[in-house]
Amino acid sequence: MILPLSFLAAALPCVLAAYTWKNVKIGGGGGFVPGIVFNPSEEGLAFARTDIGGVYRLNSDDSWTPLTDFVGTDNWNVWGVDALATDPVETERLYLAVGMYTNDWDPNNGSILRSTNKGDSFEVAATLPFKVGGNMPGRGTGERLAIDPHSNNILFFGARSGNGLYKSNDYGSTWTQVDSLPDVGTYVFDPNDANNYNNDAVGVTFVTFDASSGESGSATPRIFVGVMSNGTDNVFVSEDSGSSWSALPGQQQTYFPHKGVISPDEGLLYLSYSDGVGPYDGVLGAVYKYDIAGGNFTDITPVSGSDLYFGFGGLAVDLKSPGTIMVAALNSWWPDGQIYRSTDSGATWSPFWAWVSYPTMEKYYSYSDSLAPWLGPNYVDLSVDNKQIGWMMECLVINPFDSDHMLYGTGATIYGSHDLTRWDSEHNISLSSMADGIEETAIQALISPPSGPSLLSAVGDIGGFVHEDLDTAPAASLPDYSTSASIDYAGNKPTNIVRVGNGGDTEQQISISTDSGASWSLDYGSSSGVYGGKVAFSADADTVLWRTGSGNGVLRSQNTNAFAAVDLPDDAAIASDKKNNTVFYAASGSSFYISEDTGSTFTVASELTNTTAPVQIVVNPDVAGDVWVSSDGGLFHSTDYGATFSTIDGVTQAWSIGLGAAATDGGYPAVFAAANIGGVGYYRSDDEGATWEQIDDAEHRFGAISANPLSGDPRVFGRVYIGTNGRGIFYGDIA
Repeated sequence: MILPLSFLAAALPCVLAAYTWKNVKIGGGGGFVPGIVFNPSEEGLAFARTDIGGVYRLNSDDSWTPLTDFVGTDNWNVWGVDALATDPVETERLYLAVGMYTNDWDPNNGSILRSTNKGDSFEVAATLPFKVGGNMPGRGTGERLAIDPHSNNILFFGARSGNGLYKSNDYGSTWTQVDSLPDVGTYVFDPNDANNYNNDAVGVTFVTFDASSGESGSATPRIFVGVMSNGTDNVFVSEDSGSSWSALPGQQQTYFPHKGVISPDEGLLYLSYSDGVGPYDGVLGAVYKYDIAGGNFTDITPVSGSDLYFGFGGLAVDLKSPGTIMVAALNSWWPDGQIYRSTDSGATWSPFWAWVSYPTMEKYYSYSDSLAPWLGPNYVDLSVDNKQIGWMMECLVINPFDSDHMLYGTGATIYGSHDLTRWDSEHNISLSSMADGIEETAIQALISPPSGPSLLSAVGDIGGFVHEDLDTAPAASLPDYSTSASIDYAGNKPTNIVRVGNGGDTEQQISISTDSGASWSLDYGSSSGVYGGKVAFSADADTVLWRTGSGNGVLRSQNTNAFAAVDLPDDAAIASDKKNNTVFYAASGSSFYISEDTGSTFTVASELTNTTAPVQIVVNPDVAGDVWVSSDGGLFHSTDYGATFSTIDGVTQAWSIGLGAAATDGGYPAVFAAANIGGVGYYRSDDEGATWEQIDDAEHRFGAISANPLSGDPRVFGRVYIGTNGRGIFYGDIA
């Protein structure tokens, strides 16, 4: 149980229904993994942090256990993890620096979370006097948070936004600013960004203790810090436990330091640099080693000239084999990512791949994505520009107890190997997706049709999926769009599905399937530049209503003819009747609209009490005219096509809603609601909203409730699907 957090919900208001929650397996992660950290003292103990999906702990079978599923709508920013530190002295201790954004998208300051049981539970050690940016530019640098290896009550944290370096002497409970650091990282990616996302100073990039200095029981004297500044010194050292700092002599001033990793037996500090803040940018960079005793830098950049068209991010040393180091390109967008390995302290390097003669590539690995087959072909793809190795590779680690075990994070997964030393003898290793258990996707929409696959999802960045088996990773993502924004099925012909995209390789951002998502055809009735929003399919699959997200208003198309404008507010929630093909519904402000001519025209059918912002319309799949509406004013139900609505008592606000299988044959569908019913949470009613059971719990709160789509399952009583903004899809069954 993760109960100590002070910002858990208050006492729960309704009957608690015992539910079992599991992830719908997508597999492979699905999002950016900016940090992986091995504990240097306990074999096998490692953690991965994600930018929007919290933290995971490595298991002995290479799978991962999520540790932050307690995050709910009141502390959703905890899923943004900007740094983590695992204690080398008391290995049960784990610290996280959490917070999603430094702009007003995140209303809360950052926090330091502390665990004394390897992440099984957390407490808030401290609320910081500034914001933390787990999903901000530069989130792959680091680690910004570090524990003194000789006196583990001491921690340092490198902040953003010009706040500089902070220190704690009491296991993270209180923090004071280290005023003596000469530079706090002043670089701003885009000073003119109107969204205030790219115009914040990235700050301190890493804090690295040199355990070879000092002795156990006293503060470690030597500490290295990197900052996001260029045109000036940007790596500093303290020889007095952080009281004073000086710039490393002779350092380069062109690029930003991303990683600073010590090879203790060599007495070297290795540094990776990029001319970008990451994780997306970077077209030049360098790798250096610094002789700590001699005070000398050596440029050991693996490539130069026209072969250098990227910066460097992930950096690893093999603690069991001094002189063995690895570094990852940031970013080699073409033809693939790149990783280099040296066994002579950077004097010579060998790559993951090399050109034989263009366009022929030699690739020095075998490849398996059997745990996440949607990543691509389950073999070494010899085609050019396939991105099989990955991109956004800001973290790269070698197990300190096992020289054969490597892990690195990408923008889509974690890759790894258990035969890494074969690289040195055969220049070929086994590369696999090793992110089993990590579900880090942003879910845009879910449907559970009455026949065919149990679930279809619209997903950010990786398209979406047909989920034939909830516990098995799907073979392929849905085609056409990198992000799917909305999806709907035709009530009388549920194998017919419509989906809209939010960008991708095609101009038409709407597709139709007639075989439950097995294949898709672009709808050429749409124009280029129209995308996103919400889509609804008529009951007989002949008409599409589309409230666009591109500023093109509400559009309608019949029989895939050209889309034409419909006179509805641009922010309208829309839905189709699932039995009556002529009927569509819409809601905006306090008005509920109906169309009885397949969406050609709409009239106001009724008004929704105390409502200014309708969220969703859901229609009974078995009965025409039976409609539910969620809004800022509560939850409403109509059985007469919206001519009149009853207000569901006790529901003060509702977001996503869904209908599922009835408790008894012929009974009314179970109603699921993400709502405030005496408290914000997730609820099920088996009697049309007369009474409710709360189905979420302290260990499963699903992040920001307003961002989460849900769907009941029309074939399994009690089953509900909840999509999250960072932790993938959950399905819940009555325990």
